[in-house]
Amino acid sequence: MNDLSNGPSAAPKGHSETTDREKNRFSARAMRYSKVSANVGGVAARIAGRRLFGLDSETEKEAAALAMALGGLKGPIMKVAQLLATIPDALPPEYAEALGKLQTHAPPMGRGFVRRRMAAELGPDWESKFASFDYEAAASASLGQVHRAIAHDGRDLAVKLQYPDMRSAVEADLVQLGMLFSVHRRMRPAVETSEVLKELSARLREELDYQREAGMTRLYGEIFSDDAYVRVPDVLSGLSTDRVLTMTWLDGRKLLEYKGRPLNERNEIARAMFRAWWHPFSHYGVIHGDPHLGNYTVFEDDAGKAAGINLLDYGCMRAFPPKFIQGVIDLYNGLLRDDRDLVVHAYETWGFVGLSDELIDVLNIWARFIYGPMLDDRVRTIADDIDPGMYGRKEAFQVHKALREKGPVTIPREFVFMDRAAIGLGGVFLHLGAELNFHNLFDEALGGVDVAVVARRQQDAFARAGVPIPDAGEVEASS
Repeated sequence: MNDLSNGPSAAPKGHSETTDREKNRFSARAMRYSKVSANVGGVAARIAGRRLFGLDSETEKEAAALAMALGGLKGPIMKVAQLLATIPDALPPEYAEALGKLQTHAPPMGRGFVRRRMAAELGPDWESKFASFDYEAAASASLGQVHRAIAHDGRDLAVKLQYPDMRSAVEADLVQLGMLFSVHRRMRPAVETSEVLKELSARLREELDYQREAGMTRLYGEIFSDDAYVRVPDVLSGLSTDRVLTMTWLDGRKLLEYKGRPLNERNEIARAMFRAWWHPFSHYGVIHGDPHLGNYTVFEDDAGKAAGINLLDYGCMRAFPPKFIQGVIDLYNGLLRDDRDLVVHAYETWGFVGLSDELIDVLNIWARFIYGPMLDDRVRTIADDIDPGMYGRKEAFQVHKALREKGPVTIPREFVFMDRAAIGLGGVFLHLGAELNFHNLFDEALGGVDVAVVARRQQDAFARAGVPIPDAGEVEASS
């Protein structure tokens, strides 16, 4: 999402020169957004014209045009596109596929920019607060980049530095997303996306607040403080602001490096992943909303075997009122026992309204896909006998087709990241080829959960971590 150079740059020679360079960069970004807006508007006009005059839709070409129009952003909206691909017909499949192929990584900020940004956040003497600081970025992504450093007490650190002007960039991307949804509404959609847009907007804005992310990191640190299989970094509050987040560095290897390891090691990783996601949800009402492969690394035991996971990023989190947890449990039990009344009650708890019998049947197709491995009391892979590349495609097609005939259905806000995270977690299990009894794992995580107890535990833990407590008004408050 930036125009900064890949390599280090020289220190600024003077204030005016520095200011001019920064203005040029920000001006270039503003011009790019203006150009993208015009491009998206042009695509929208062509689509609307075809619809108005009854011409055949050329969705593949339209999708390619939108991808080209949005491709210059390479930022938050690309993360959104990947999320939308997990919700059947939130966008036409051609659009979701085209947008999902776009790159999400931005080039890193150079040395001069890093120095100025760190000084702005931690003061002119910021460098003296570290024993050492590596100006070369260790990783870069859509909202910021990570630098390695060493604390004066000898601890290895990860310093996450937000790119400049990201608040404006996110707001501009959300405007483009609104235009994209506006185009979609003209195409007889199966899913009404107004609540989806509100949810995505709230979560993206939250990701800009590194103080909130620090609180979520502290929360997960408490949740897994005595856990042998999930590690969480410590936050250094004195070296963190709302745009800089300093944590301890957790050494580990990329998860995909273990695809060829023995099954027992891959299963250990999968068990740790399952626990890292489901335990916080069932006991504290919070989930890691972005379980993609870059947010985890694997740590090993003394024998060099996979022993557990490092959970690295806490920007995209979703907290729920405890009643939502009960809805997840009720839907599971309703599907397990073929209790239609309990299934409907679960959907209504989640926020689905005005459901006909036909729409309930359609939602059940997707629910049985998501819950399928956990309803099946046996050792299996996530995809079972289905080719991993085809996993979920039949169900998505059936839902899309049925909702076109019976819908549209309005997706509740709280459903969006729950669905995204479940799909992302399943994708990790597919990569690992794990073979587990997911039914037993689910029962261990959610069996005997008392939402009244969860409510008290959530309130206490969130308060200690300094994280806002979700309640019945959380959705309205974040709109």
